[in-house]
Amino acid sequence: MDPYEELRRRAWGCNIELAKRGVVVYTFGNASAIDRDREVIAIKPSGVPYEELKPEDMVIVDLEGQVVDGQLRPSSDTKTHIVLYRHFSGIGGIAHTHSPYAVAWAQTEQDIPVLGTTHADFVAGDIPCTDVMSEEAAVVDYETETGNLIVRRFEDLSPEEIPMVLVARHGPFTWGQTPEKAVQNCVMLEELARTAAITLAIDPDTGSLQPWLVQKHFERKHGQNAYYGQSD
Repeated sequence: MDPYEELRRRAWGCNIELAKRGVVVYTFGNASAIDRDREVIAIKPSGVPYEELKPEDMVIVDLEGQVVDGQLRPSSDTKTHIVLYRHFSGIGGIAHTHSPYAVAWAQTEQDIPVLGTTHADFVAGDIPCTDVMSEEAAVVDYETETGNLIVRRFEDLSPEEIPMVLVARHGPFTWGQTPEKAVQNCVMLEELARTAAITLAIDPDTGSLQPWLVQKHFERKHGQNAYYGQSD
């Protein structure tokens, strides 16, 4: 019996959902799930097309980056995931894609401004973009330094209120309390990036949403007295 079967299946399901939602193509992107008690993650194997992916293909890796169980090589972004799991203790899953609108924003090295209430329903502020990685850092350990770029960008930000980031010249990473939520955030990030791009194409002078309205929309879904949706 596979002791990691449930973790593998959740990670596999999240990767399949990325493909189903149209935010990944061919072998680009990955999702992972963490077991905090056992300090291991399940992550997509490197270079395997989504249509060929099976639950047993998910690679189990510890937080030192060592393969614990699995026959395939883990995603090349594994070290980035590990950095985020180590620094953002409340997250249970991570997703990464090369979805076009999010990548386009990342390539401009700009934050995605909060222009309307759809954005504010999911994120309590602009979606941040990291600095561009230096050549010196990339030579040392590109994937680990990608994670470090994200962590540095969040020194004064809340990863709970803003569960997503653009890595400059690269693309989006998202996270959540569960791996399924990380995938949902990844899908929504692409939608917010697309909507912002369309808005600014129509009117480049569109300003940010008023702060009180940003807070109102975020709090009604995520605040202590949230009233959106059905109560348990």
